[in-house]
Amino acid sequence: MNKRDFIKNLTGASLGAAALATLPASSTKFNASTTTKTNPVLRRKQAFANVPLITHEGKVVRFYDDLIKGKTVMINFMYARCGEICPGMTANLRQVQNELGDRVGRDIFMYSISLEPEHDTPEMLKAYAELFHVQPGWSFLTGKKADIEILRKQLGFSFSDPKIDSDRTQHIGVVKFGIEPLERWGMSPALGNPKYIAESLRWMEPDGSRPKLSEMMG
Repeated sequence: MNKRDFIKNLTGASLGAAALATLPASSTKFNASTTTKTNPVLRRKQAFANVPLITHEGKVVRFYDDLIKGKTVMINFMYARCGEICPGMTANLRQVQNELGDRVGRDIFMYSISLEPEHDTPEMLKAYAELFHVQPGWSFLTGKKADIEILRKQLGFSFSDPKIDSDRTQHIGVVKFGIEPLERWGMSPALGNPKYIAESLRWMEPDGSRPKLSEMMG
């Protein structure tokens, strides 16, 4: 099945109550006002909501404790039946994964979070990941709508205009990357040059160097 047919066949599917029932309640509510300047460990922990999510392999994880704490990560939002935008973006990020090589899954981790969790079951996301030949180290995640909304806004995928913010297609065009223990974060267009996205992430590392755009442009 090609990617276009896969997206078309997703219409009408829904997330069953059983999948959501496996998720525990959020342990704490995210509150940016509680961050502190004096304790970096506490500041880092309080900067991210520790909500529960489910991977495309059916594993229940906590966003901060299990996915980003102490890690170098890349994060984007998507949904399986969004049409032309997400497939192109996912294919491009697959090239980013190629650029990062065997570091993905070892010291760099990639996460794609569904904006349509009521539809995107772990099984649906697994099929989606397989369609793009995603390699280990890249997880597709679903969960409770309210928890994902907390993450979306807290990670910077939001707009002050409520009308624009309510359009989920506005939140899928960029990828966020960073080194959590160093508190270094950046964003890039998800359809940008894969080599440049990978180099931008490496630039954040202690021994990183500025990407040479002229070399990447050939």
